[in-house]
Amino acid sequence: MSSWGDKGAGNPTSMVTVSGIEVEHLQEIRNQTSVSDFLLLGFSANPERQPLLFGLFLGMYLVTVLGNLLIIIAIGSDQHLHTPMYFFLANLSFVETCFTCTIVPKVLANILTQRHAISHTGCLVQMYFFMALALLDDFLLAVMAYDRYVAICLPLHYTTIMCPQRCLLLVAASWLCSHLLASSLTLLMSQFSFCASHAIPHFFCDVPPLLKLACSDTQIFQVTMFAEAALSGVVPLACVLVSYAHIIHTILRVPSAGRKHKVFSTCGSHLSVVTLFYGTLFLVYFQPSSTYSAEIGMVASVVYTMVTAMLNPFIYSLRNRDMKGALWRLLGWGRCSTS
Repeated sequence: MSSWGDKGAGNPTSMVTVSGIEVEHLQEIRNQTSVSDFLLLGFSANPERQPLLFGLFLGMYLVTVLGNLLIIIAIGSDQHLHTPMYFFLANLSFVETCFTCTIVPKVLANILTQRHAISHTGCLVQMYFFMALALLDDFLLAVMAYDRYVAICLPLHYTTIMCPQRCLLLVAASWLCSHLLASSLTLLMSQFSFCASHAIPHFFCDVPPLLKLACSDTQIFQVTMFAEAALSGVVPLACVLVSYAHIIHTILRVPSAGRKHKVFSTCGSHLSVVTLFYGTLFLVYFQPSSTYSAEIGMVASVVYTMVTAMLNPFIYSLRNRDMKGALWRLLGWGRCSTS
């Protein structure tokens, strides 16, 4: 349980300063909370900006959920897409949907009701699912890169290596590892005491801003977090980079220009998602908590929690003829254009 002490009250460095928020409005938000609550201050407490933010986040949320659900249904309903590549894509779309639902509904509720409080338990639960699903994204992107490596570089062995049992094992191992890693960090965070200032300058319970509020010694937590980041971030990213290095080397030896274009189109979609996701994650989490910037953290968080999840259906469908055909048939819009 967290304990709210007075030792941080007299320490100016323990207080969270949020620029651009009026003192009266901030005091009104503080009055809504009990001593065991956190305050999710979000992007702005300025009332005239709230309709714009609400509309923006609601639009992104609906596009994300509907787009990813369409991909899952299209893959499930089309026998031609019952392959390892699309099995992993369906799992990624499901994770992206859950990832967005962990964060955005609370953001929308806060904007709509202007009640910014979240309980200590609720904050830890949100942090746990956020971390577990983000880690799962990491692992699935690495698995998808490995699948493309086997399909392009070892095509004669593809059906043997990527058999249904191995595909299920890879996905199950990804789910298990991500939840184990998230559980350890959540357990450590639950032992912290927090200072008198419990205002989080963020739109959800992310790890770096929570560390800034902790009065307890966070050294063990930060060592554990960096170790897990290396395991769940650097290792999967290395797998992606090595896989695509082999893929590019193989593609350059293919004489057919048409085949090169098809392979680059398929792999380019995956690389676009990887670049967006890993780039923003490394920007936020591979830095000490003492140098964490709330403004940069929030902008980067929007990219990997909302923008990437929203763009995934477009990236994977618009550049993939099989996926476009399945969506066209699902929606009953006739035959897909061959262009």
